[in-house]
Amino acid sequence: MKLPSFIKNNLVLKITSLNSVVIVFRLIISMAIQHVLALTVKEAGIAKIGQLRNITAMLTSFTTLGIFSGVLKYVAQYKKDEQTLQKLFSTSFLFAGIGSLVSGLILFVGANYFAEKLLDDASLSYVFKLLAVLTPVFAMQRIFNAVVNGLSAYKKYALIEFIAYVLSALLLVIFLFRFDLDGVLVAIALAPVIQLLTLLAIFGGVLKEYIQFKNLKIDWSFKNSLLAFTIMSFVSTVLLNYVELDIRTVIKDKINVDEAGYWTAINFISKNYMVFSTGLFTLYVIPRFAAIQTKVDFTKEVWHIYKSILPLFGAGMLLIYVFRDFIIQLIYPEFTGMSPLFKWQLMGDFVRLCSLVIAHQFLAKRMVKSFVITEILSLASFYLLSIILIKHFSTEGVVMAHFFRYVFYFVIVLIPVYLYFLRKNKF
Repeated sequence: MKLPSFIKNNLVLKITSLNSVVIVFRLIISMAIQHVLALTVKEAGIAKIGQLRNITAMLTSFTTLGIFSGVLKYVAQYKKDEQTLQKLFSTSFLFAGIGSLVSGLILFVGANYFAEKLLDDASLSYVFKLLAVLTPVFAMQRIFNAVVNGLSAYKKYALIEFIAYVLSALLLVIFLFRFDLDGVLVAIALAPVIQLLTLLAIFGGVLKEYIQFKNLKIDWSFKNSLLAFTIMSFVSTVLLNYVELDIRTVIKDKINVDEAGYWTAINFISKNYMVFSTGLFTLYVIPRFAAIQTKVDFTKEVWHIYKSILPLFGAGMLLIYVFRDFIIQLIYPEFTGMSPLFKWQLMGDFVRLCSLVIAHQFLAKRMVKSFVITEILSLASFYLLSIILIKHFSTEGVVMAHFFRYVFYFVIVLIPVYLYFLRKNKF
């Protein structure tokens, strides 16, 4: 099928449209799965699934020491320089080896503690032991995925994402009906294995061209360059998921486990429609911003991205809000307590997208201090506002905090970007 000319001539829309096809299918599959989960494991099960997904998200960062964006940036920058790439990959795999070993040991030794603390069931410690064994898989999948993104192979990226998602969904459904909630948790833990195998099947040949595995050696040439991304990833991924884990626990303790399930459910919906921006940021925004040197060009590019995606994104969000009760009945029957959460979550996600476009300048230009400060201020405001607003507005207070957080974040990310160009005198 040929793309319309106005999309074909706009790379932002081209990447977005290809991602959108994948996302539509993902949404359909996800809705069916969430519907079945809502009927079988109920609100408490949904909350536990949310806890484990936060843990696996943290592992994607821990197992590589958070160097995904760094590998992406330098692959895009040095993709024609074979010698430099070998140094990059040698250092990257050393980071991955250390991250995997440390993460695996912590998970295995602390399996009982994590199961009791996060899942309220010590008998589920085997899930954390399984994750401990799979930490090298998390690391390899993450590094290889960074190469796909760094080469801007957006068609293969979309194909990999789609096939891996379908296979992971099938495994989850099979394990759900065979082993109930325990099976779902195991399927989530095994998802990176499917993602890695899918990536190797589709992109393995290209990986061999860029990564000369037999020539990899102990080489710390990129240590300092990648450590900057380690710091940024720790703040954006690890702290974010830790905050979400803690807020879910607060909702469960202060209100009830059903409300924790409602908040987890609205986050699942949010993450499903926000996922299309992930490909846009990694395949287009970071490589493009990395090449831009003046404020005029940066501003022009930001407006180009906004004009290309915000109308589509806004229209989609409006439809979700209008049909929110239908969506609840379709995906989460009996989760009627979710309805008031949509307004604040959707508004927050719209401002979030606007903010993240600009904030990716920090990754593109390795502005570590600016990234860390703005992220910590953003997370701190979200956590504090959530704790305060829960007392007055129950679970709705958390999504209100989500909206206020990103309004604040949008303002504070503008300041360091402006100062960056001011110091460079490149207006």
